[in-house]
Amino acid sequence: MARSSLTRDEVLDAAASLVKQRGPAALTMRGLAAELGTAVTSIYWHVGNRESLLDALVERTVQEMGAIRPVGRSPAERILSVARILRRELRERPHLIAMVHERGLTERMFLPAQQALVHEVHAAGLRGARAADAVRAVQFQIVGFLLVERNRERSPAQSPAESELWDPAAAPHDPGLARALARPADPERLFLLSVRALVTALLATAPTAPG
Repeated sequence: MARSSLTRDEVLDAAASLVKQRGPAALTMRGLAAELGTAVTSIYWHVGNRESLLDALVERTVQEMGAIRPVGRSPAERILSVARILRRELRERPHLIAMVHERGLTERMFLPAQQALVHEVHAAGLRGARAADAVRAVQFQIVGFLLVERNRERSPAQSPAESELWDPAAAPHDPGLARALARPADPERLFLLSVRALVTALLATAPTAPG
């Protein structure tokens, strides 16, 4: 039995969930209607055709990516919080992010994060080209790290594996390093370590911010 009531937001929620799980190719109007327990005509009434639905999902993704609220007691801590939020949001919706990119809206999607970073580098005392470089360096670090992270996740099984390549016996000068490199990487820890080091270096040359 078809549902008697349905809202546009419910349609978009279900569509976004399908795209997140299986990619945009898996999103069909009939499949979405079946998922929602309603008639296909109801889907069309709420969101138009499939292309209009994809456009609505892209616009919604752009808006959701703009909901960044930095936290922390210092500019450096707040920049780190922006980086963590942005990485998490990008990781949670790769297919939707790809759709945003395909429609040429990537720069618009990143604008709120850039604006949040600008506010914090200004608070740290950076201005002009130095402030712009800091904002872009942090943004590139986030996106670049994510690309490497996803590439490692999707790569085939390695032979020999990293654990086999870093045998402590083969590195007698630093067996502790060999043991550490033989263990699986902790992406979250490495991300925070790299962004924190970058931010510390970028802000180190800033003059003392006014009051």
